[in-house]
Amino acid sequence: MNEIALPETIPALAAKLRALTSARVALGRTGVSQPTREQLAFQRCHALARDAVHAQMQAAALAAEIAAITGSEVFRLHSAAPDRASYLQRPDLGRRLDEPSRNRLSQWRPGAFDLALIVADGLSALAVERHAAPLLRELLSRIEKWQIAPVCVVEQGRVAVGDEIGAALGAEIAVVLIGERPGLSSPDSLGAYVTWQPRPGRTDAERNCISNIRVEGLTYSVAADQMASLFAQARRCQLTGVALKLESARSLDKSGGA
Repeated sequence: MNEIALPETIPALAAKLRALTSARVALGRTGVSQPTREQLAFQRCHALARDAVHAQMQAAALAAEIAAITGSEVFRLHSAAPDRASYLQRPDLGRRLDEPSRNRLSQWRPGAFDLALIVADGLSALAVERHAAPLLRELLSRIEKWQIAPVCVVEQGRVAVGDEIGAALGAEIAVVLIGERPGLSSPDSLGAYVTWQPRPGRTDAERNCISNIRVEGLTYSVAADQMASLFAQARRCQLTGVALKLESARSLDKSGGA
């Protein structure tokens, strides 16, 4: 018969559990209510998440930081969402470029690029400002032989905006580094969405995502390793998304992998 934990052991067990995760677990109680400190902590985390959603990306500073890393020009672009309020209320506007940005890209002669790198604020400008540049520094050292298009920084952008940009630049693969929807314990989580042969009309099922890139989550080094591996696999299979995962599973089955 399993032993029942004695009351005096519960705080120790709760402390061990909380040490394993940043999730809101083992909060304790005062009577039938949460302790004041936990209620205040919740309100603080909620405020940080809201601030991250509404924050404006410092695009000029970010573009300059990325240019210093890549040593080449960085395109500053804007989605069809004119402001943050419109962006949050009209997701469709964030999925396509505004007219000035389209005109700028149309003046660029499409090249035989292997990869287009797009950085967009998404739902957390904080995530992009903190993590995009250091992640790119790690990633570029792993794909030195790849022909990379000029990096694009997009304000008020969503994932699908990378399809239009990748197609305009003539890139084989597009990767969008974007701020993910903030959680109570992660207001600065960065995601990387990879699409083979980007073009308008691609669906989310045709992409692969590497998520939770941040200091407390997936480290820059590990994320860069996974991205480089995914790029190579996408090129080998000439696809991304659900089909790529199925192809991986079939390959393991044929090779006897676990």
